[in-house]
Amino acid sequence: METFWIKAAQLIVSLSIIIFLHELGHFGFARLFKTRVDKFYLFFNPLFSLIRCKKINGKWQYKFFSRNVPDKYRPVKNSMDEVVKDANGKPLMEEIPLEELPANDWRQNPESTEWGIGWLPFGGYCKIAGMIDESMDVEAMKKPAQPHEFRSQKAWKRLLIITGGVIVNFITALVIFTMILFVWGKSYLPMQNAKYGMQFTEVALKNGFKNGDIILNINGQHVENQGDVVEKLLIDKAQSVAIIRDGNDTTITLPTDFSQQILAAQSKQFMDPRFPFVIDDVVKKSPANSAGLLKGDSIIAINNKPVSIFQDVAQEFSLNKAKIIQLGIIRAGAPVTLPVAVDSTGKIGVYPKAPDAFLTEKTIQYGFLASIPAGISEGVAKLVTYVKSMKLLFTKAGATQIGGFGTIGSLFPPVWDWQSFWTLTAFISLILAFMNILPIPALDGGYMLFILVEMITGRKPSDKFLERANTIGFFILIALLLYANGNDIIRLFFKH
Repeated sequence: METFWIKAAQLIVSLSIIIFLHELGHFGFARLFKTRVDKFYLFFNPLFSLIRCKKINGKWQYKFFSRNVPDKYRPVKNSMDEVVKDANGKPLMEEIPLEELPANDWRQNPESTEWGIGWLPFGGYCKIAGMIDESMDVEAMKKPAQPHEFRSQKAWKRLLIITGGVIVNFITALVIFTMILFVWGKSYLPMQNAKYGMQFTEVALKNGFKNGDIILNINGQHVENQGDVVEKLLIDKAQSVAIIRDGNDTTITLPTDFSQQILAAQSKQFMDPRFPFVIDDVVKKSPANSAGLLKGDSIIAINNKPVSIFQDVAQEFSLNKAKIIQLGIIRAGAPVTLPVAVDSTGKIGVYPKAPDAFLTEKTIQYGFLASIPAGISEGVAKLVTYVKSMKLLFTKAGATQIGGFGTIGSLFPPVWDWQSFWTLTAFISLILAFMNILPIPALDGGYMLFILVEMITGRKPSDKFLERANTIGFFILIALLLYANGNDIIRLFFKH
């Protein structure tokens, strides 16, 4: 449970940073062009808000845990105090005159932005006056356009206001990648340094790979690290893989549907580097402690079966749950055999040394100036890879991989690690930037499309059309959200 909350906290903080900056991009361009912004909220605030503040007459006013400001419209009534309705039977609405509002009512100061923090910790919004958005403020759109409204601005200004969020998210990602490289540098395991070879998933083994294979190149091209291998095999669908197996060079040819098989199997990792099982620490009052195992012991056999690689040893432990095994080890250069009880979960109570104790990673350090172009290159490369991977979602196996908040949250490590946190935050910022430019109504990309059509044709879509398109887009997004998070629920409860 503790791991869950650590991951959830990282997810919420990461999304809060990204969404706040995204909405700040819209806000910045809107205010640059003197367009009024009614509200700016981090998190959603149905019914009430945790914090609301507004600058009135040069002074900030704050309200905590208060209900949201009431609607500024009221039904129109005739001389008989009856509600007037339109031809469709809906009440006609009118804006409440400012002089009829209480003296301390924030609605008397519509020119000032209301800032706030909602209680639903996913998302946020920037409500721009005169814009058909998720607020669906239809009554305001029935009135004549005002100079301070979004709809009164020239097309190129509206385009910049809409793209502001995407621009800021993309720049944010590049800045974060730059700072990551400056602070931590870039470390990875070159494929040629995986001297014990790789451990592959069951699907990969069925298609010709063998645990211990060292990958040299794919389709004749050198692969530097594990990410290159995944990109070429799963995204680019390369088929020819040159490897070293048992000291000999050989080539395997993969089927055209290999990537679909991997996706259908829903394996988190296609392959991992193999490394020896050397005990780094022994848990007190554990079977290993009772058996006399010590830090530095190297496992070499289980029940006289030679096994020394971490993944192979772990598999043997799993096959011998709740049994006593004869564990062969090397201690101080001499072989020793000890009887050890394996618990019901397939563990004996030891912590193994990490892979980097045996495998030589390559680390590139960057000075501040050098980190800037390197960070930009890193961000662009990750965006290109992500965009290329989108084609996998349009397959049967790929569609099942679509995930929601649970999937995103699972990417974060079980402990708070700042390098991992910022790396994932930068990547999610890139994803948000790309997803928002998709030409779906209710997304920034939908608005961009309509404005570009207007700039080309000289004809502006009607507010009614935009309202309907936004409604359709909203339901599309809700459907995608339900589908994505539904996949998370299915994977959590029905697939183990």
